[in-house]
Amino acid sequence: MVKKIVEQSVFKLLLPEGLLSYFDMVEVKELCRIKDKHTFYELHLEEQNVLHSGYNPVEYESKGFTEITVQDFPLRGKDVFLVIRRRRWRHKLDPKQIVKNDYNFIAEGSRLTKELADFLKGTGRYT
Repeated sequence: MVKKIVEQSVFKLLLPEGLLSYFDMVEVKELCRIKDKHTFYELHLEEQNVLHSGYNPVEYESKGFTEITVQDFPLRGKDVFLVIRRRRWRHKLDPKQIVKNDYNFIAEGSRLTKELADFLKGTGRYT
């Protein structure tokens, strides 16, 4: 139990603020690209089974995930990618009605976390 608490506090320091309030860390991988032998980290996060306000949770059911990979700040000289699995919620009586929780962790029109995009804009490397 103590190990899990320590891991959570370390990840809270490294990840965008508030991310672990809605997502659980399910896996961490250190990988290597074959072509250039560059190592990087993949942090896999899965959305908690909670439908946010505005929708009646009795009327909806979790039905699968959508997945997106976004780049975050490097760690110890290695790229960091967040593989984020977001839940899709389907209305029980109208299966064509699908909703997803809204989050502002990803910079609009990019595959970067909002914090990394803001940092790069400040350095003139991202516009």
